[in-house]
Amino acid sequence: MLTSRIGRRAVLAGTAAAAALTAVPLPGRAQAAEGAARAAARPYRWRNAVIGGTGFVTGVLFHPAVRGLAYARTDIGGAYRWDDRAARWTPLTDHLGWDDWNLLGVEAMAVDPAHPDRVYLALGTYAQPWAGDGAVLRSEDRGATWRRTDLTVKLGANEDGRGCGERLLVDPRDSDTLWLGTRHDGLLRSADRGATWQPAPFPAAPSATGQGITLLVAAGRAVYAGWGDSDGSAPNLYRTTDGTTWRAVPGQPAGPAAKVPVRAAYDRHTRELYVTYANAPGPNGQSDGSVHRLHTVTGRWTEVTPVEPGGTTPDGSADTFGYGGVAVDARRPGTVVVSTNNRWAAVDTVFRSTDGGRTWTSLKDTAVLDVSETPYLKWGGERPKFGWWIQALALDPFDSRHLVFGTGATLYGTRDLKHWAPQIRGLEETSVRQLISPPTGEAHLISGSGDIGVLYHESLTASPSRGMATNPVTGTATGLAQAALRPSYVVRAGWGDHGNGASSRDGGRTWEPFASQPETARDAPGPIAVNADGSVLLWSFVHWDGTGYAAHRSADGGTTWTEVPSFPKGAAPVADPLDPARLYAYDTGTGTLFASTDGGRTFTARATGLPFGDSQFKLAAAPGRTGDLWLSLKENGLYRSTDGGTAFSRVGSCRASYCLGFGKAADGASYPALYQVGSTQDVTAVHRSDDEARTWVRINDDRHQWGWTGEAITGDPRVYGRVYLATNGRGIQYGEPV
Repeated sequence: MLTSRIGRRAVLAGTAAAAALTAVPLPGRAQAAEGAARAAARPYRWRNAVIGGTGFVTGVLFHPAVRGLAYARTDIGGAYRWDDRAARWTPLTDHLGWDDWNLLGVEAMAVDPAHPDRVYLALGTYAQPWAGDGAVLRSEDRGATWRRTDLTVKLGANEDGRGCGERLLVDPRDSDTLWLGTRHDGLLRSADRGATWQPAPFPAAPSATGQGITLLVAAGRAVYAGWGDSDGSAPNLYRTTDGTTWRAVPGQPAGPAAKVPVRAAYDRHTRELYVTYANAPGPNGQSDGSVHRLHTVTGRWTEVTPVEPGGTTPDGSADTFGYGGVAVDARRPGTVVVSTNNRWAAVDTVFRSTDGGRTWTSLKDTAVLDVSETPYLKWGGERPKFGWWIQALALDPFDSRHLVFGTGATLYGTRDLKHWAPQIRGLEETSVRQLISPPTGEAHLISGSGDIGVLYHESLTASPSRGMATNPVTGTATGLAQAALRPSYVVRAGWGDHGNGASSRDGGRTWEPFASQPETARDAPGPIAVNADGSVLLWSFVHWDGTGYAAHRSADGGTTWTEVPSFPKGAAPVADPLDPARLYAYDTGTGTLFASTDGGRTFTARATGLPFGDSQFKLAAAPGRTGDLWLSLKENGLYRSTDGGTAFSRVGSCRASYCLGFGKAADGASYPALYQVGSTQDVTAVHRSDDEARTWVRINDDRHQWGWTGEAITGDPRVYGRVYLATNGRGIQYGEPV
C-alpha cells in the first residue's frame, strides 16, 4: 500500500539525516544523532489511555451460531468485536486513515449465520452534501482483515436515526446476497457478498432529507424492511418473500405512536416478529411510541406495549418517550425484551416479558448498578442512571440471562438480570479536545473531552478514579491550561449548569469554581490560558456556531474580570512558558499574530500576512523558552518564530501540519522532541522530530490511524518517546517505542 511505502521512506530519511550528523566533529551532536537513529528505528506500540466508552453505542449484534462472538457499532468511533476469553472489545476499524475520517461512523453491521467468520460493515458518518460517500467493508476472518467497496451513496451513522435497527442484512435464502437500506437512496442489493451493489426496486420513494429504510430483519425466509418517512398513516413496514418483490405488510399499526419502526426481532420458535415504534427515529425527539407483535404465518397483529407514553411522574413531569431496542431469547420461546428511549423524566428502562408481551417487568426497578470500573458514570457524584438513549439492546443466544444495552456513554451488561456493570473494556469512543502532560506530579495526563469534561489520569491503564472533574461539573470541555512555572495550578473551561470555569491548585486533582465569570461565558465558553506563573487568566469566548466574543482577563484567580478589547475575538490564547508578562494569540480570520507584553492587558499585531480563513489553525509555544512559537496551518504547512511572533518562517520539512506538541528531548538533544499530526510527503500521519523539525519519522502505522486526529497532541515531558494523541471518537491513544 502507498501508506506503508511512505512510512518506510520517512524512517529511512530520519535515519539518513542522523547518520550524516555523525560526521560533524562535535561529540555532543554525534551522540544525539546516534540516539536519534536508534529511536527512529524503533516501532511504536499504541494503546488507549483507559476511560471506558463515553460515546453512543448504537448497535450490538450477537452471532446466532457461535458462543461468545458479538460485534458492536458506534456513531463516530468505529466497530468492535467481543473477545469472550479476554472479556474485552477489539477495535476493527483503526486502520481507517485521515482521508477516510467520514467512515469511522458505522451505520450498520451484518453477520452470516451460516458462515461465522464473515462480517460486514456499512460505514459513513454523515449523509450531508459536504461529506464523502459511504463504503462497505467485508471480512472472511471476523474483522482481522477487510476488503472494501466504496459506495456512490452517503450514510449517516451520526445523524438522527443512528440507533435504529441494522440496515445491512445477509439474505436468509442465499449467503451471497446482501441488502443495504439507505437514508436517501432507497434499497441496495449485492449478489456477490458485498463486492458490488445495485439499486433494488422498493415501493417507497426516498427523499433527500428523510430517514429512508430504518431496519432490515430476517424472519424465516422472508425479509422485512422498516420505512422511516411515513406520515403515520401510510405503510412503514414492507416484506419480500422472493427477494424481488416488496409489499406493504397488511394490517400494520398506524398513528403517531407507530410512525417510525425503530427496531425488530424475530422469535423463530413462535414465528412472531416484534417491532418497536416511535413518533421520531431518535435518539432525541421521541415523545410517543408502542410495541407490536406480528404472527408471520397468520398475519395477525397484536399490540404489546408495556407502558403507554404520556403519563406523569410523581413530581408531575410529563412521562413522554418512545420505544427503542428489542431482542428475543433464542432459547426460550415468547421471552422478549424492549427498551424505552428518550424518557428523561422517569428514566429509561428495559422491560422483559416471558409470555410474548402479555405481561412485562421493568428490569430497572430491581437493578443494582456497579460503575466502579468507569467512575465517570457517576456524573460528578450523582447516582448513576440506569440508561438513556437505549436503542441498542441484545440478548446472548447462548445465555438467557446475559443481556446488554447501549447508552449515550457506555454498554451495560448483566448475567443475572439484576446486577449490571459496564461491559465496555476495550471500547473507547471519547471525542478528545485538549491534552496536558504535566512535568511533575502523580498524573502524566490531564484531558478535556466532549460530553465528559476534564479527567485526571493518575493511571493510563484504568479509568480515572475521580471520574469527571467536579466543582463545577461541566460537559464538553472548551479549554484546559497549566501554569508552566507553577504546574500545580491548572484551569479549565466548559459547558456547565453551575459555572463554566474552575481552577485547581493541586495539579488537577480537585477544583474550585471561579468566584465569578463574565456574562458571555454562559453561552460561549471558549479556550482559556494561564500565564507562566499563574497570576493571570485570559479567557476567550466562542459560541457553538463559531461566533467570537471579546476575551476577558482576571488577575485575581477569577474573582473579577476585565474585557480585553485588543485581543482578537474568538482566538485561542497561548501563554509564554517562561515570561509571565507575555501571551499570544493567532487571529485565524486575518492571518495575524498578536502578542502581549503586559500580562494580557493589551495585545498588538506582530507578524501579518500569514495564511488565514480556518478556525482550526493552531498556535503552540515551546516549553522552557521565551518567544519560541509554532503555527500549525493545516495544508499551508508548519511555521516557526523565535522572536515572539515578530517574524515567522515556513518549516521546509513539513508539507502539512494539523496539530503539534512537545515532549522530553532525546538523549543528548537540547531541544524538546516535537510531535505532530501532519505530512512530510503525501500521507497524513503521526510524526516525531528529535532535531527541531529538520527531519521527521512517522511513528504510527497503517493499522493505527483512527480517522481524524487533528485536534491535539502532546509528548510526555518525563518519558522520552511517549506521545498522547486526541482522536475524534477513538479516545486518547498513547504510543511508546518498543
